Amino acid sequence: MNNSVRILIAKPGLDGHDRGAKIVARALRDAGFEVIYSGLRQTPEQIVNAAIQEDVGAVGLSILSGAHLHLFDRVVKLLRSQGASDILVFGGGIIPEQDIPQLKEMGVARVFLPGSDTREIVKFLAERFSGE
Repeated sequence: MNNSVRILIAKPGLDGHDRGAKIVARALRDAGFEVIYSGLRQTPEQIVNAAIQEDVGAVGLSILSGAHLHLFDRVVKLLRSQGASDILVFGGGIIPEQDIPQLKEMGVARVFLPGSDTREIVKFLAERFSGE
């Protein structure tokens, strides 16, 4: 896939485990996306600033800490307040299935749970950005 869409993969909060985020970043890169990995322990403000500066089409958040409702909500609201509501937000990590409807109501496009196949993530993003 020759895809010019840039994707920011970010680890918000105090969670120090980034293996899954790096696996997703590598899979997206291998599929032809341009990927920026922001590193560990990013604040929602840092993530949104990087997303806008890097002119990304999507932000993927990886959260294992249990703070997903707060952190996803904060990132989505900051993007809206900065006039960047067109940036797609998706994520994954240790997220209870019962929280997914609330995350979608907040504006999170898709949540990938542990064990998700990286090809599923690539397919989701390829379909979302197929017209670009």
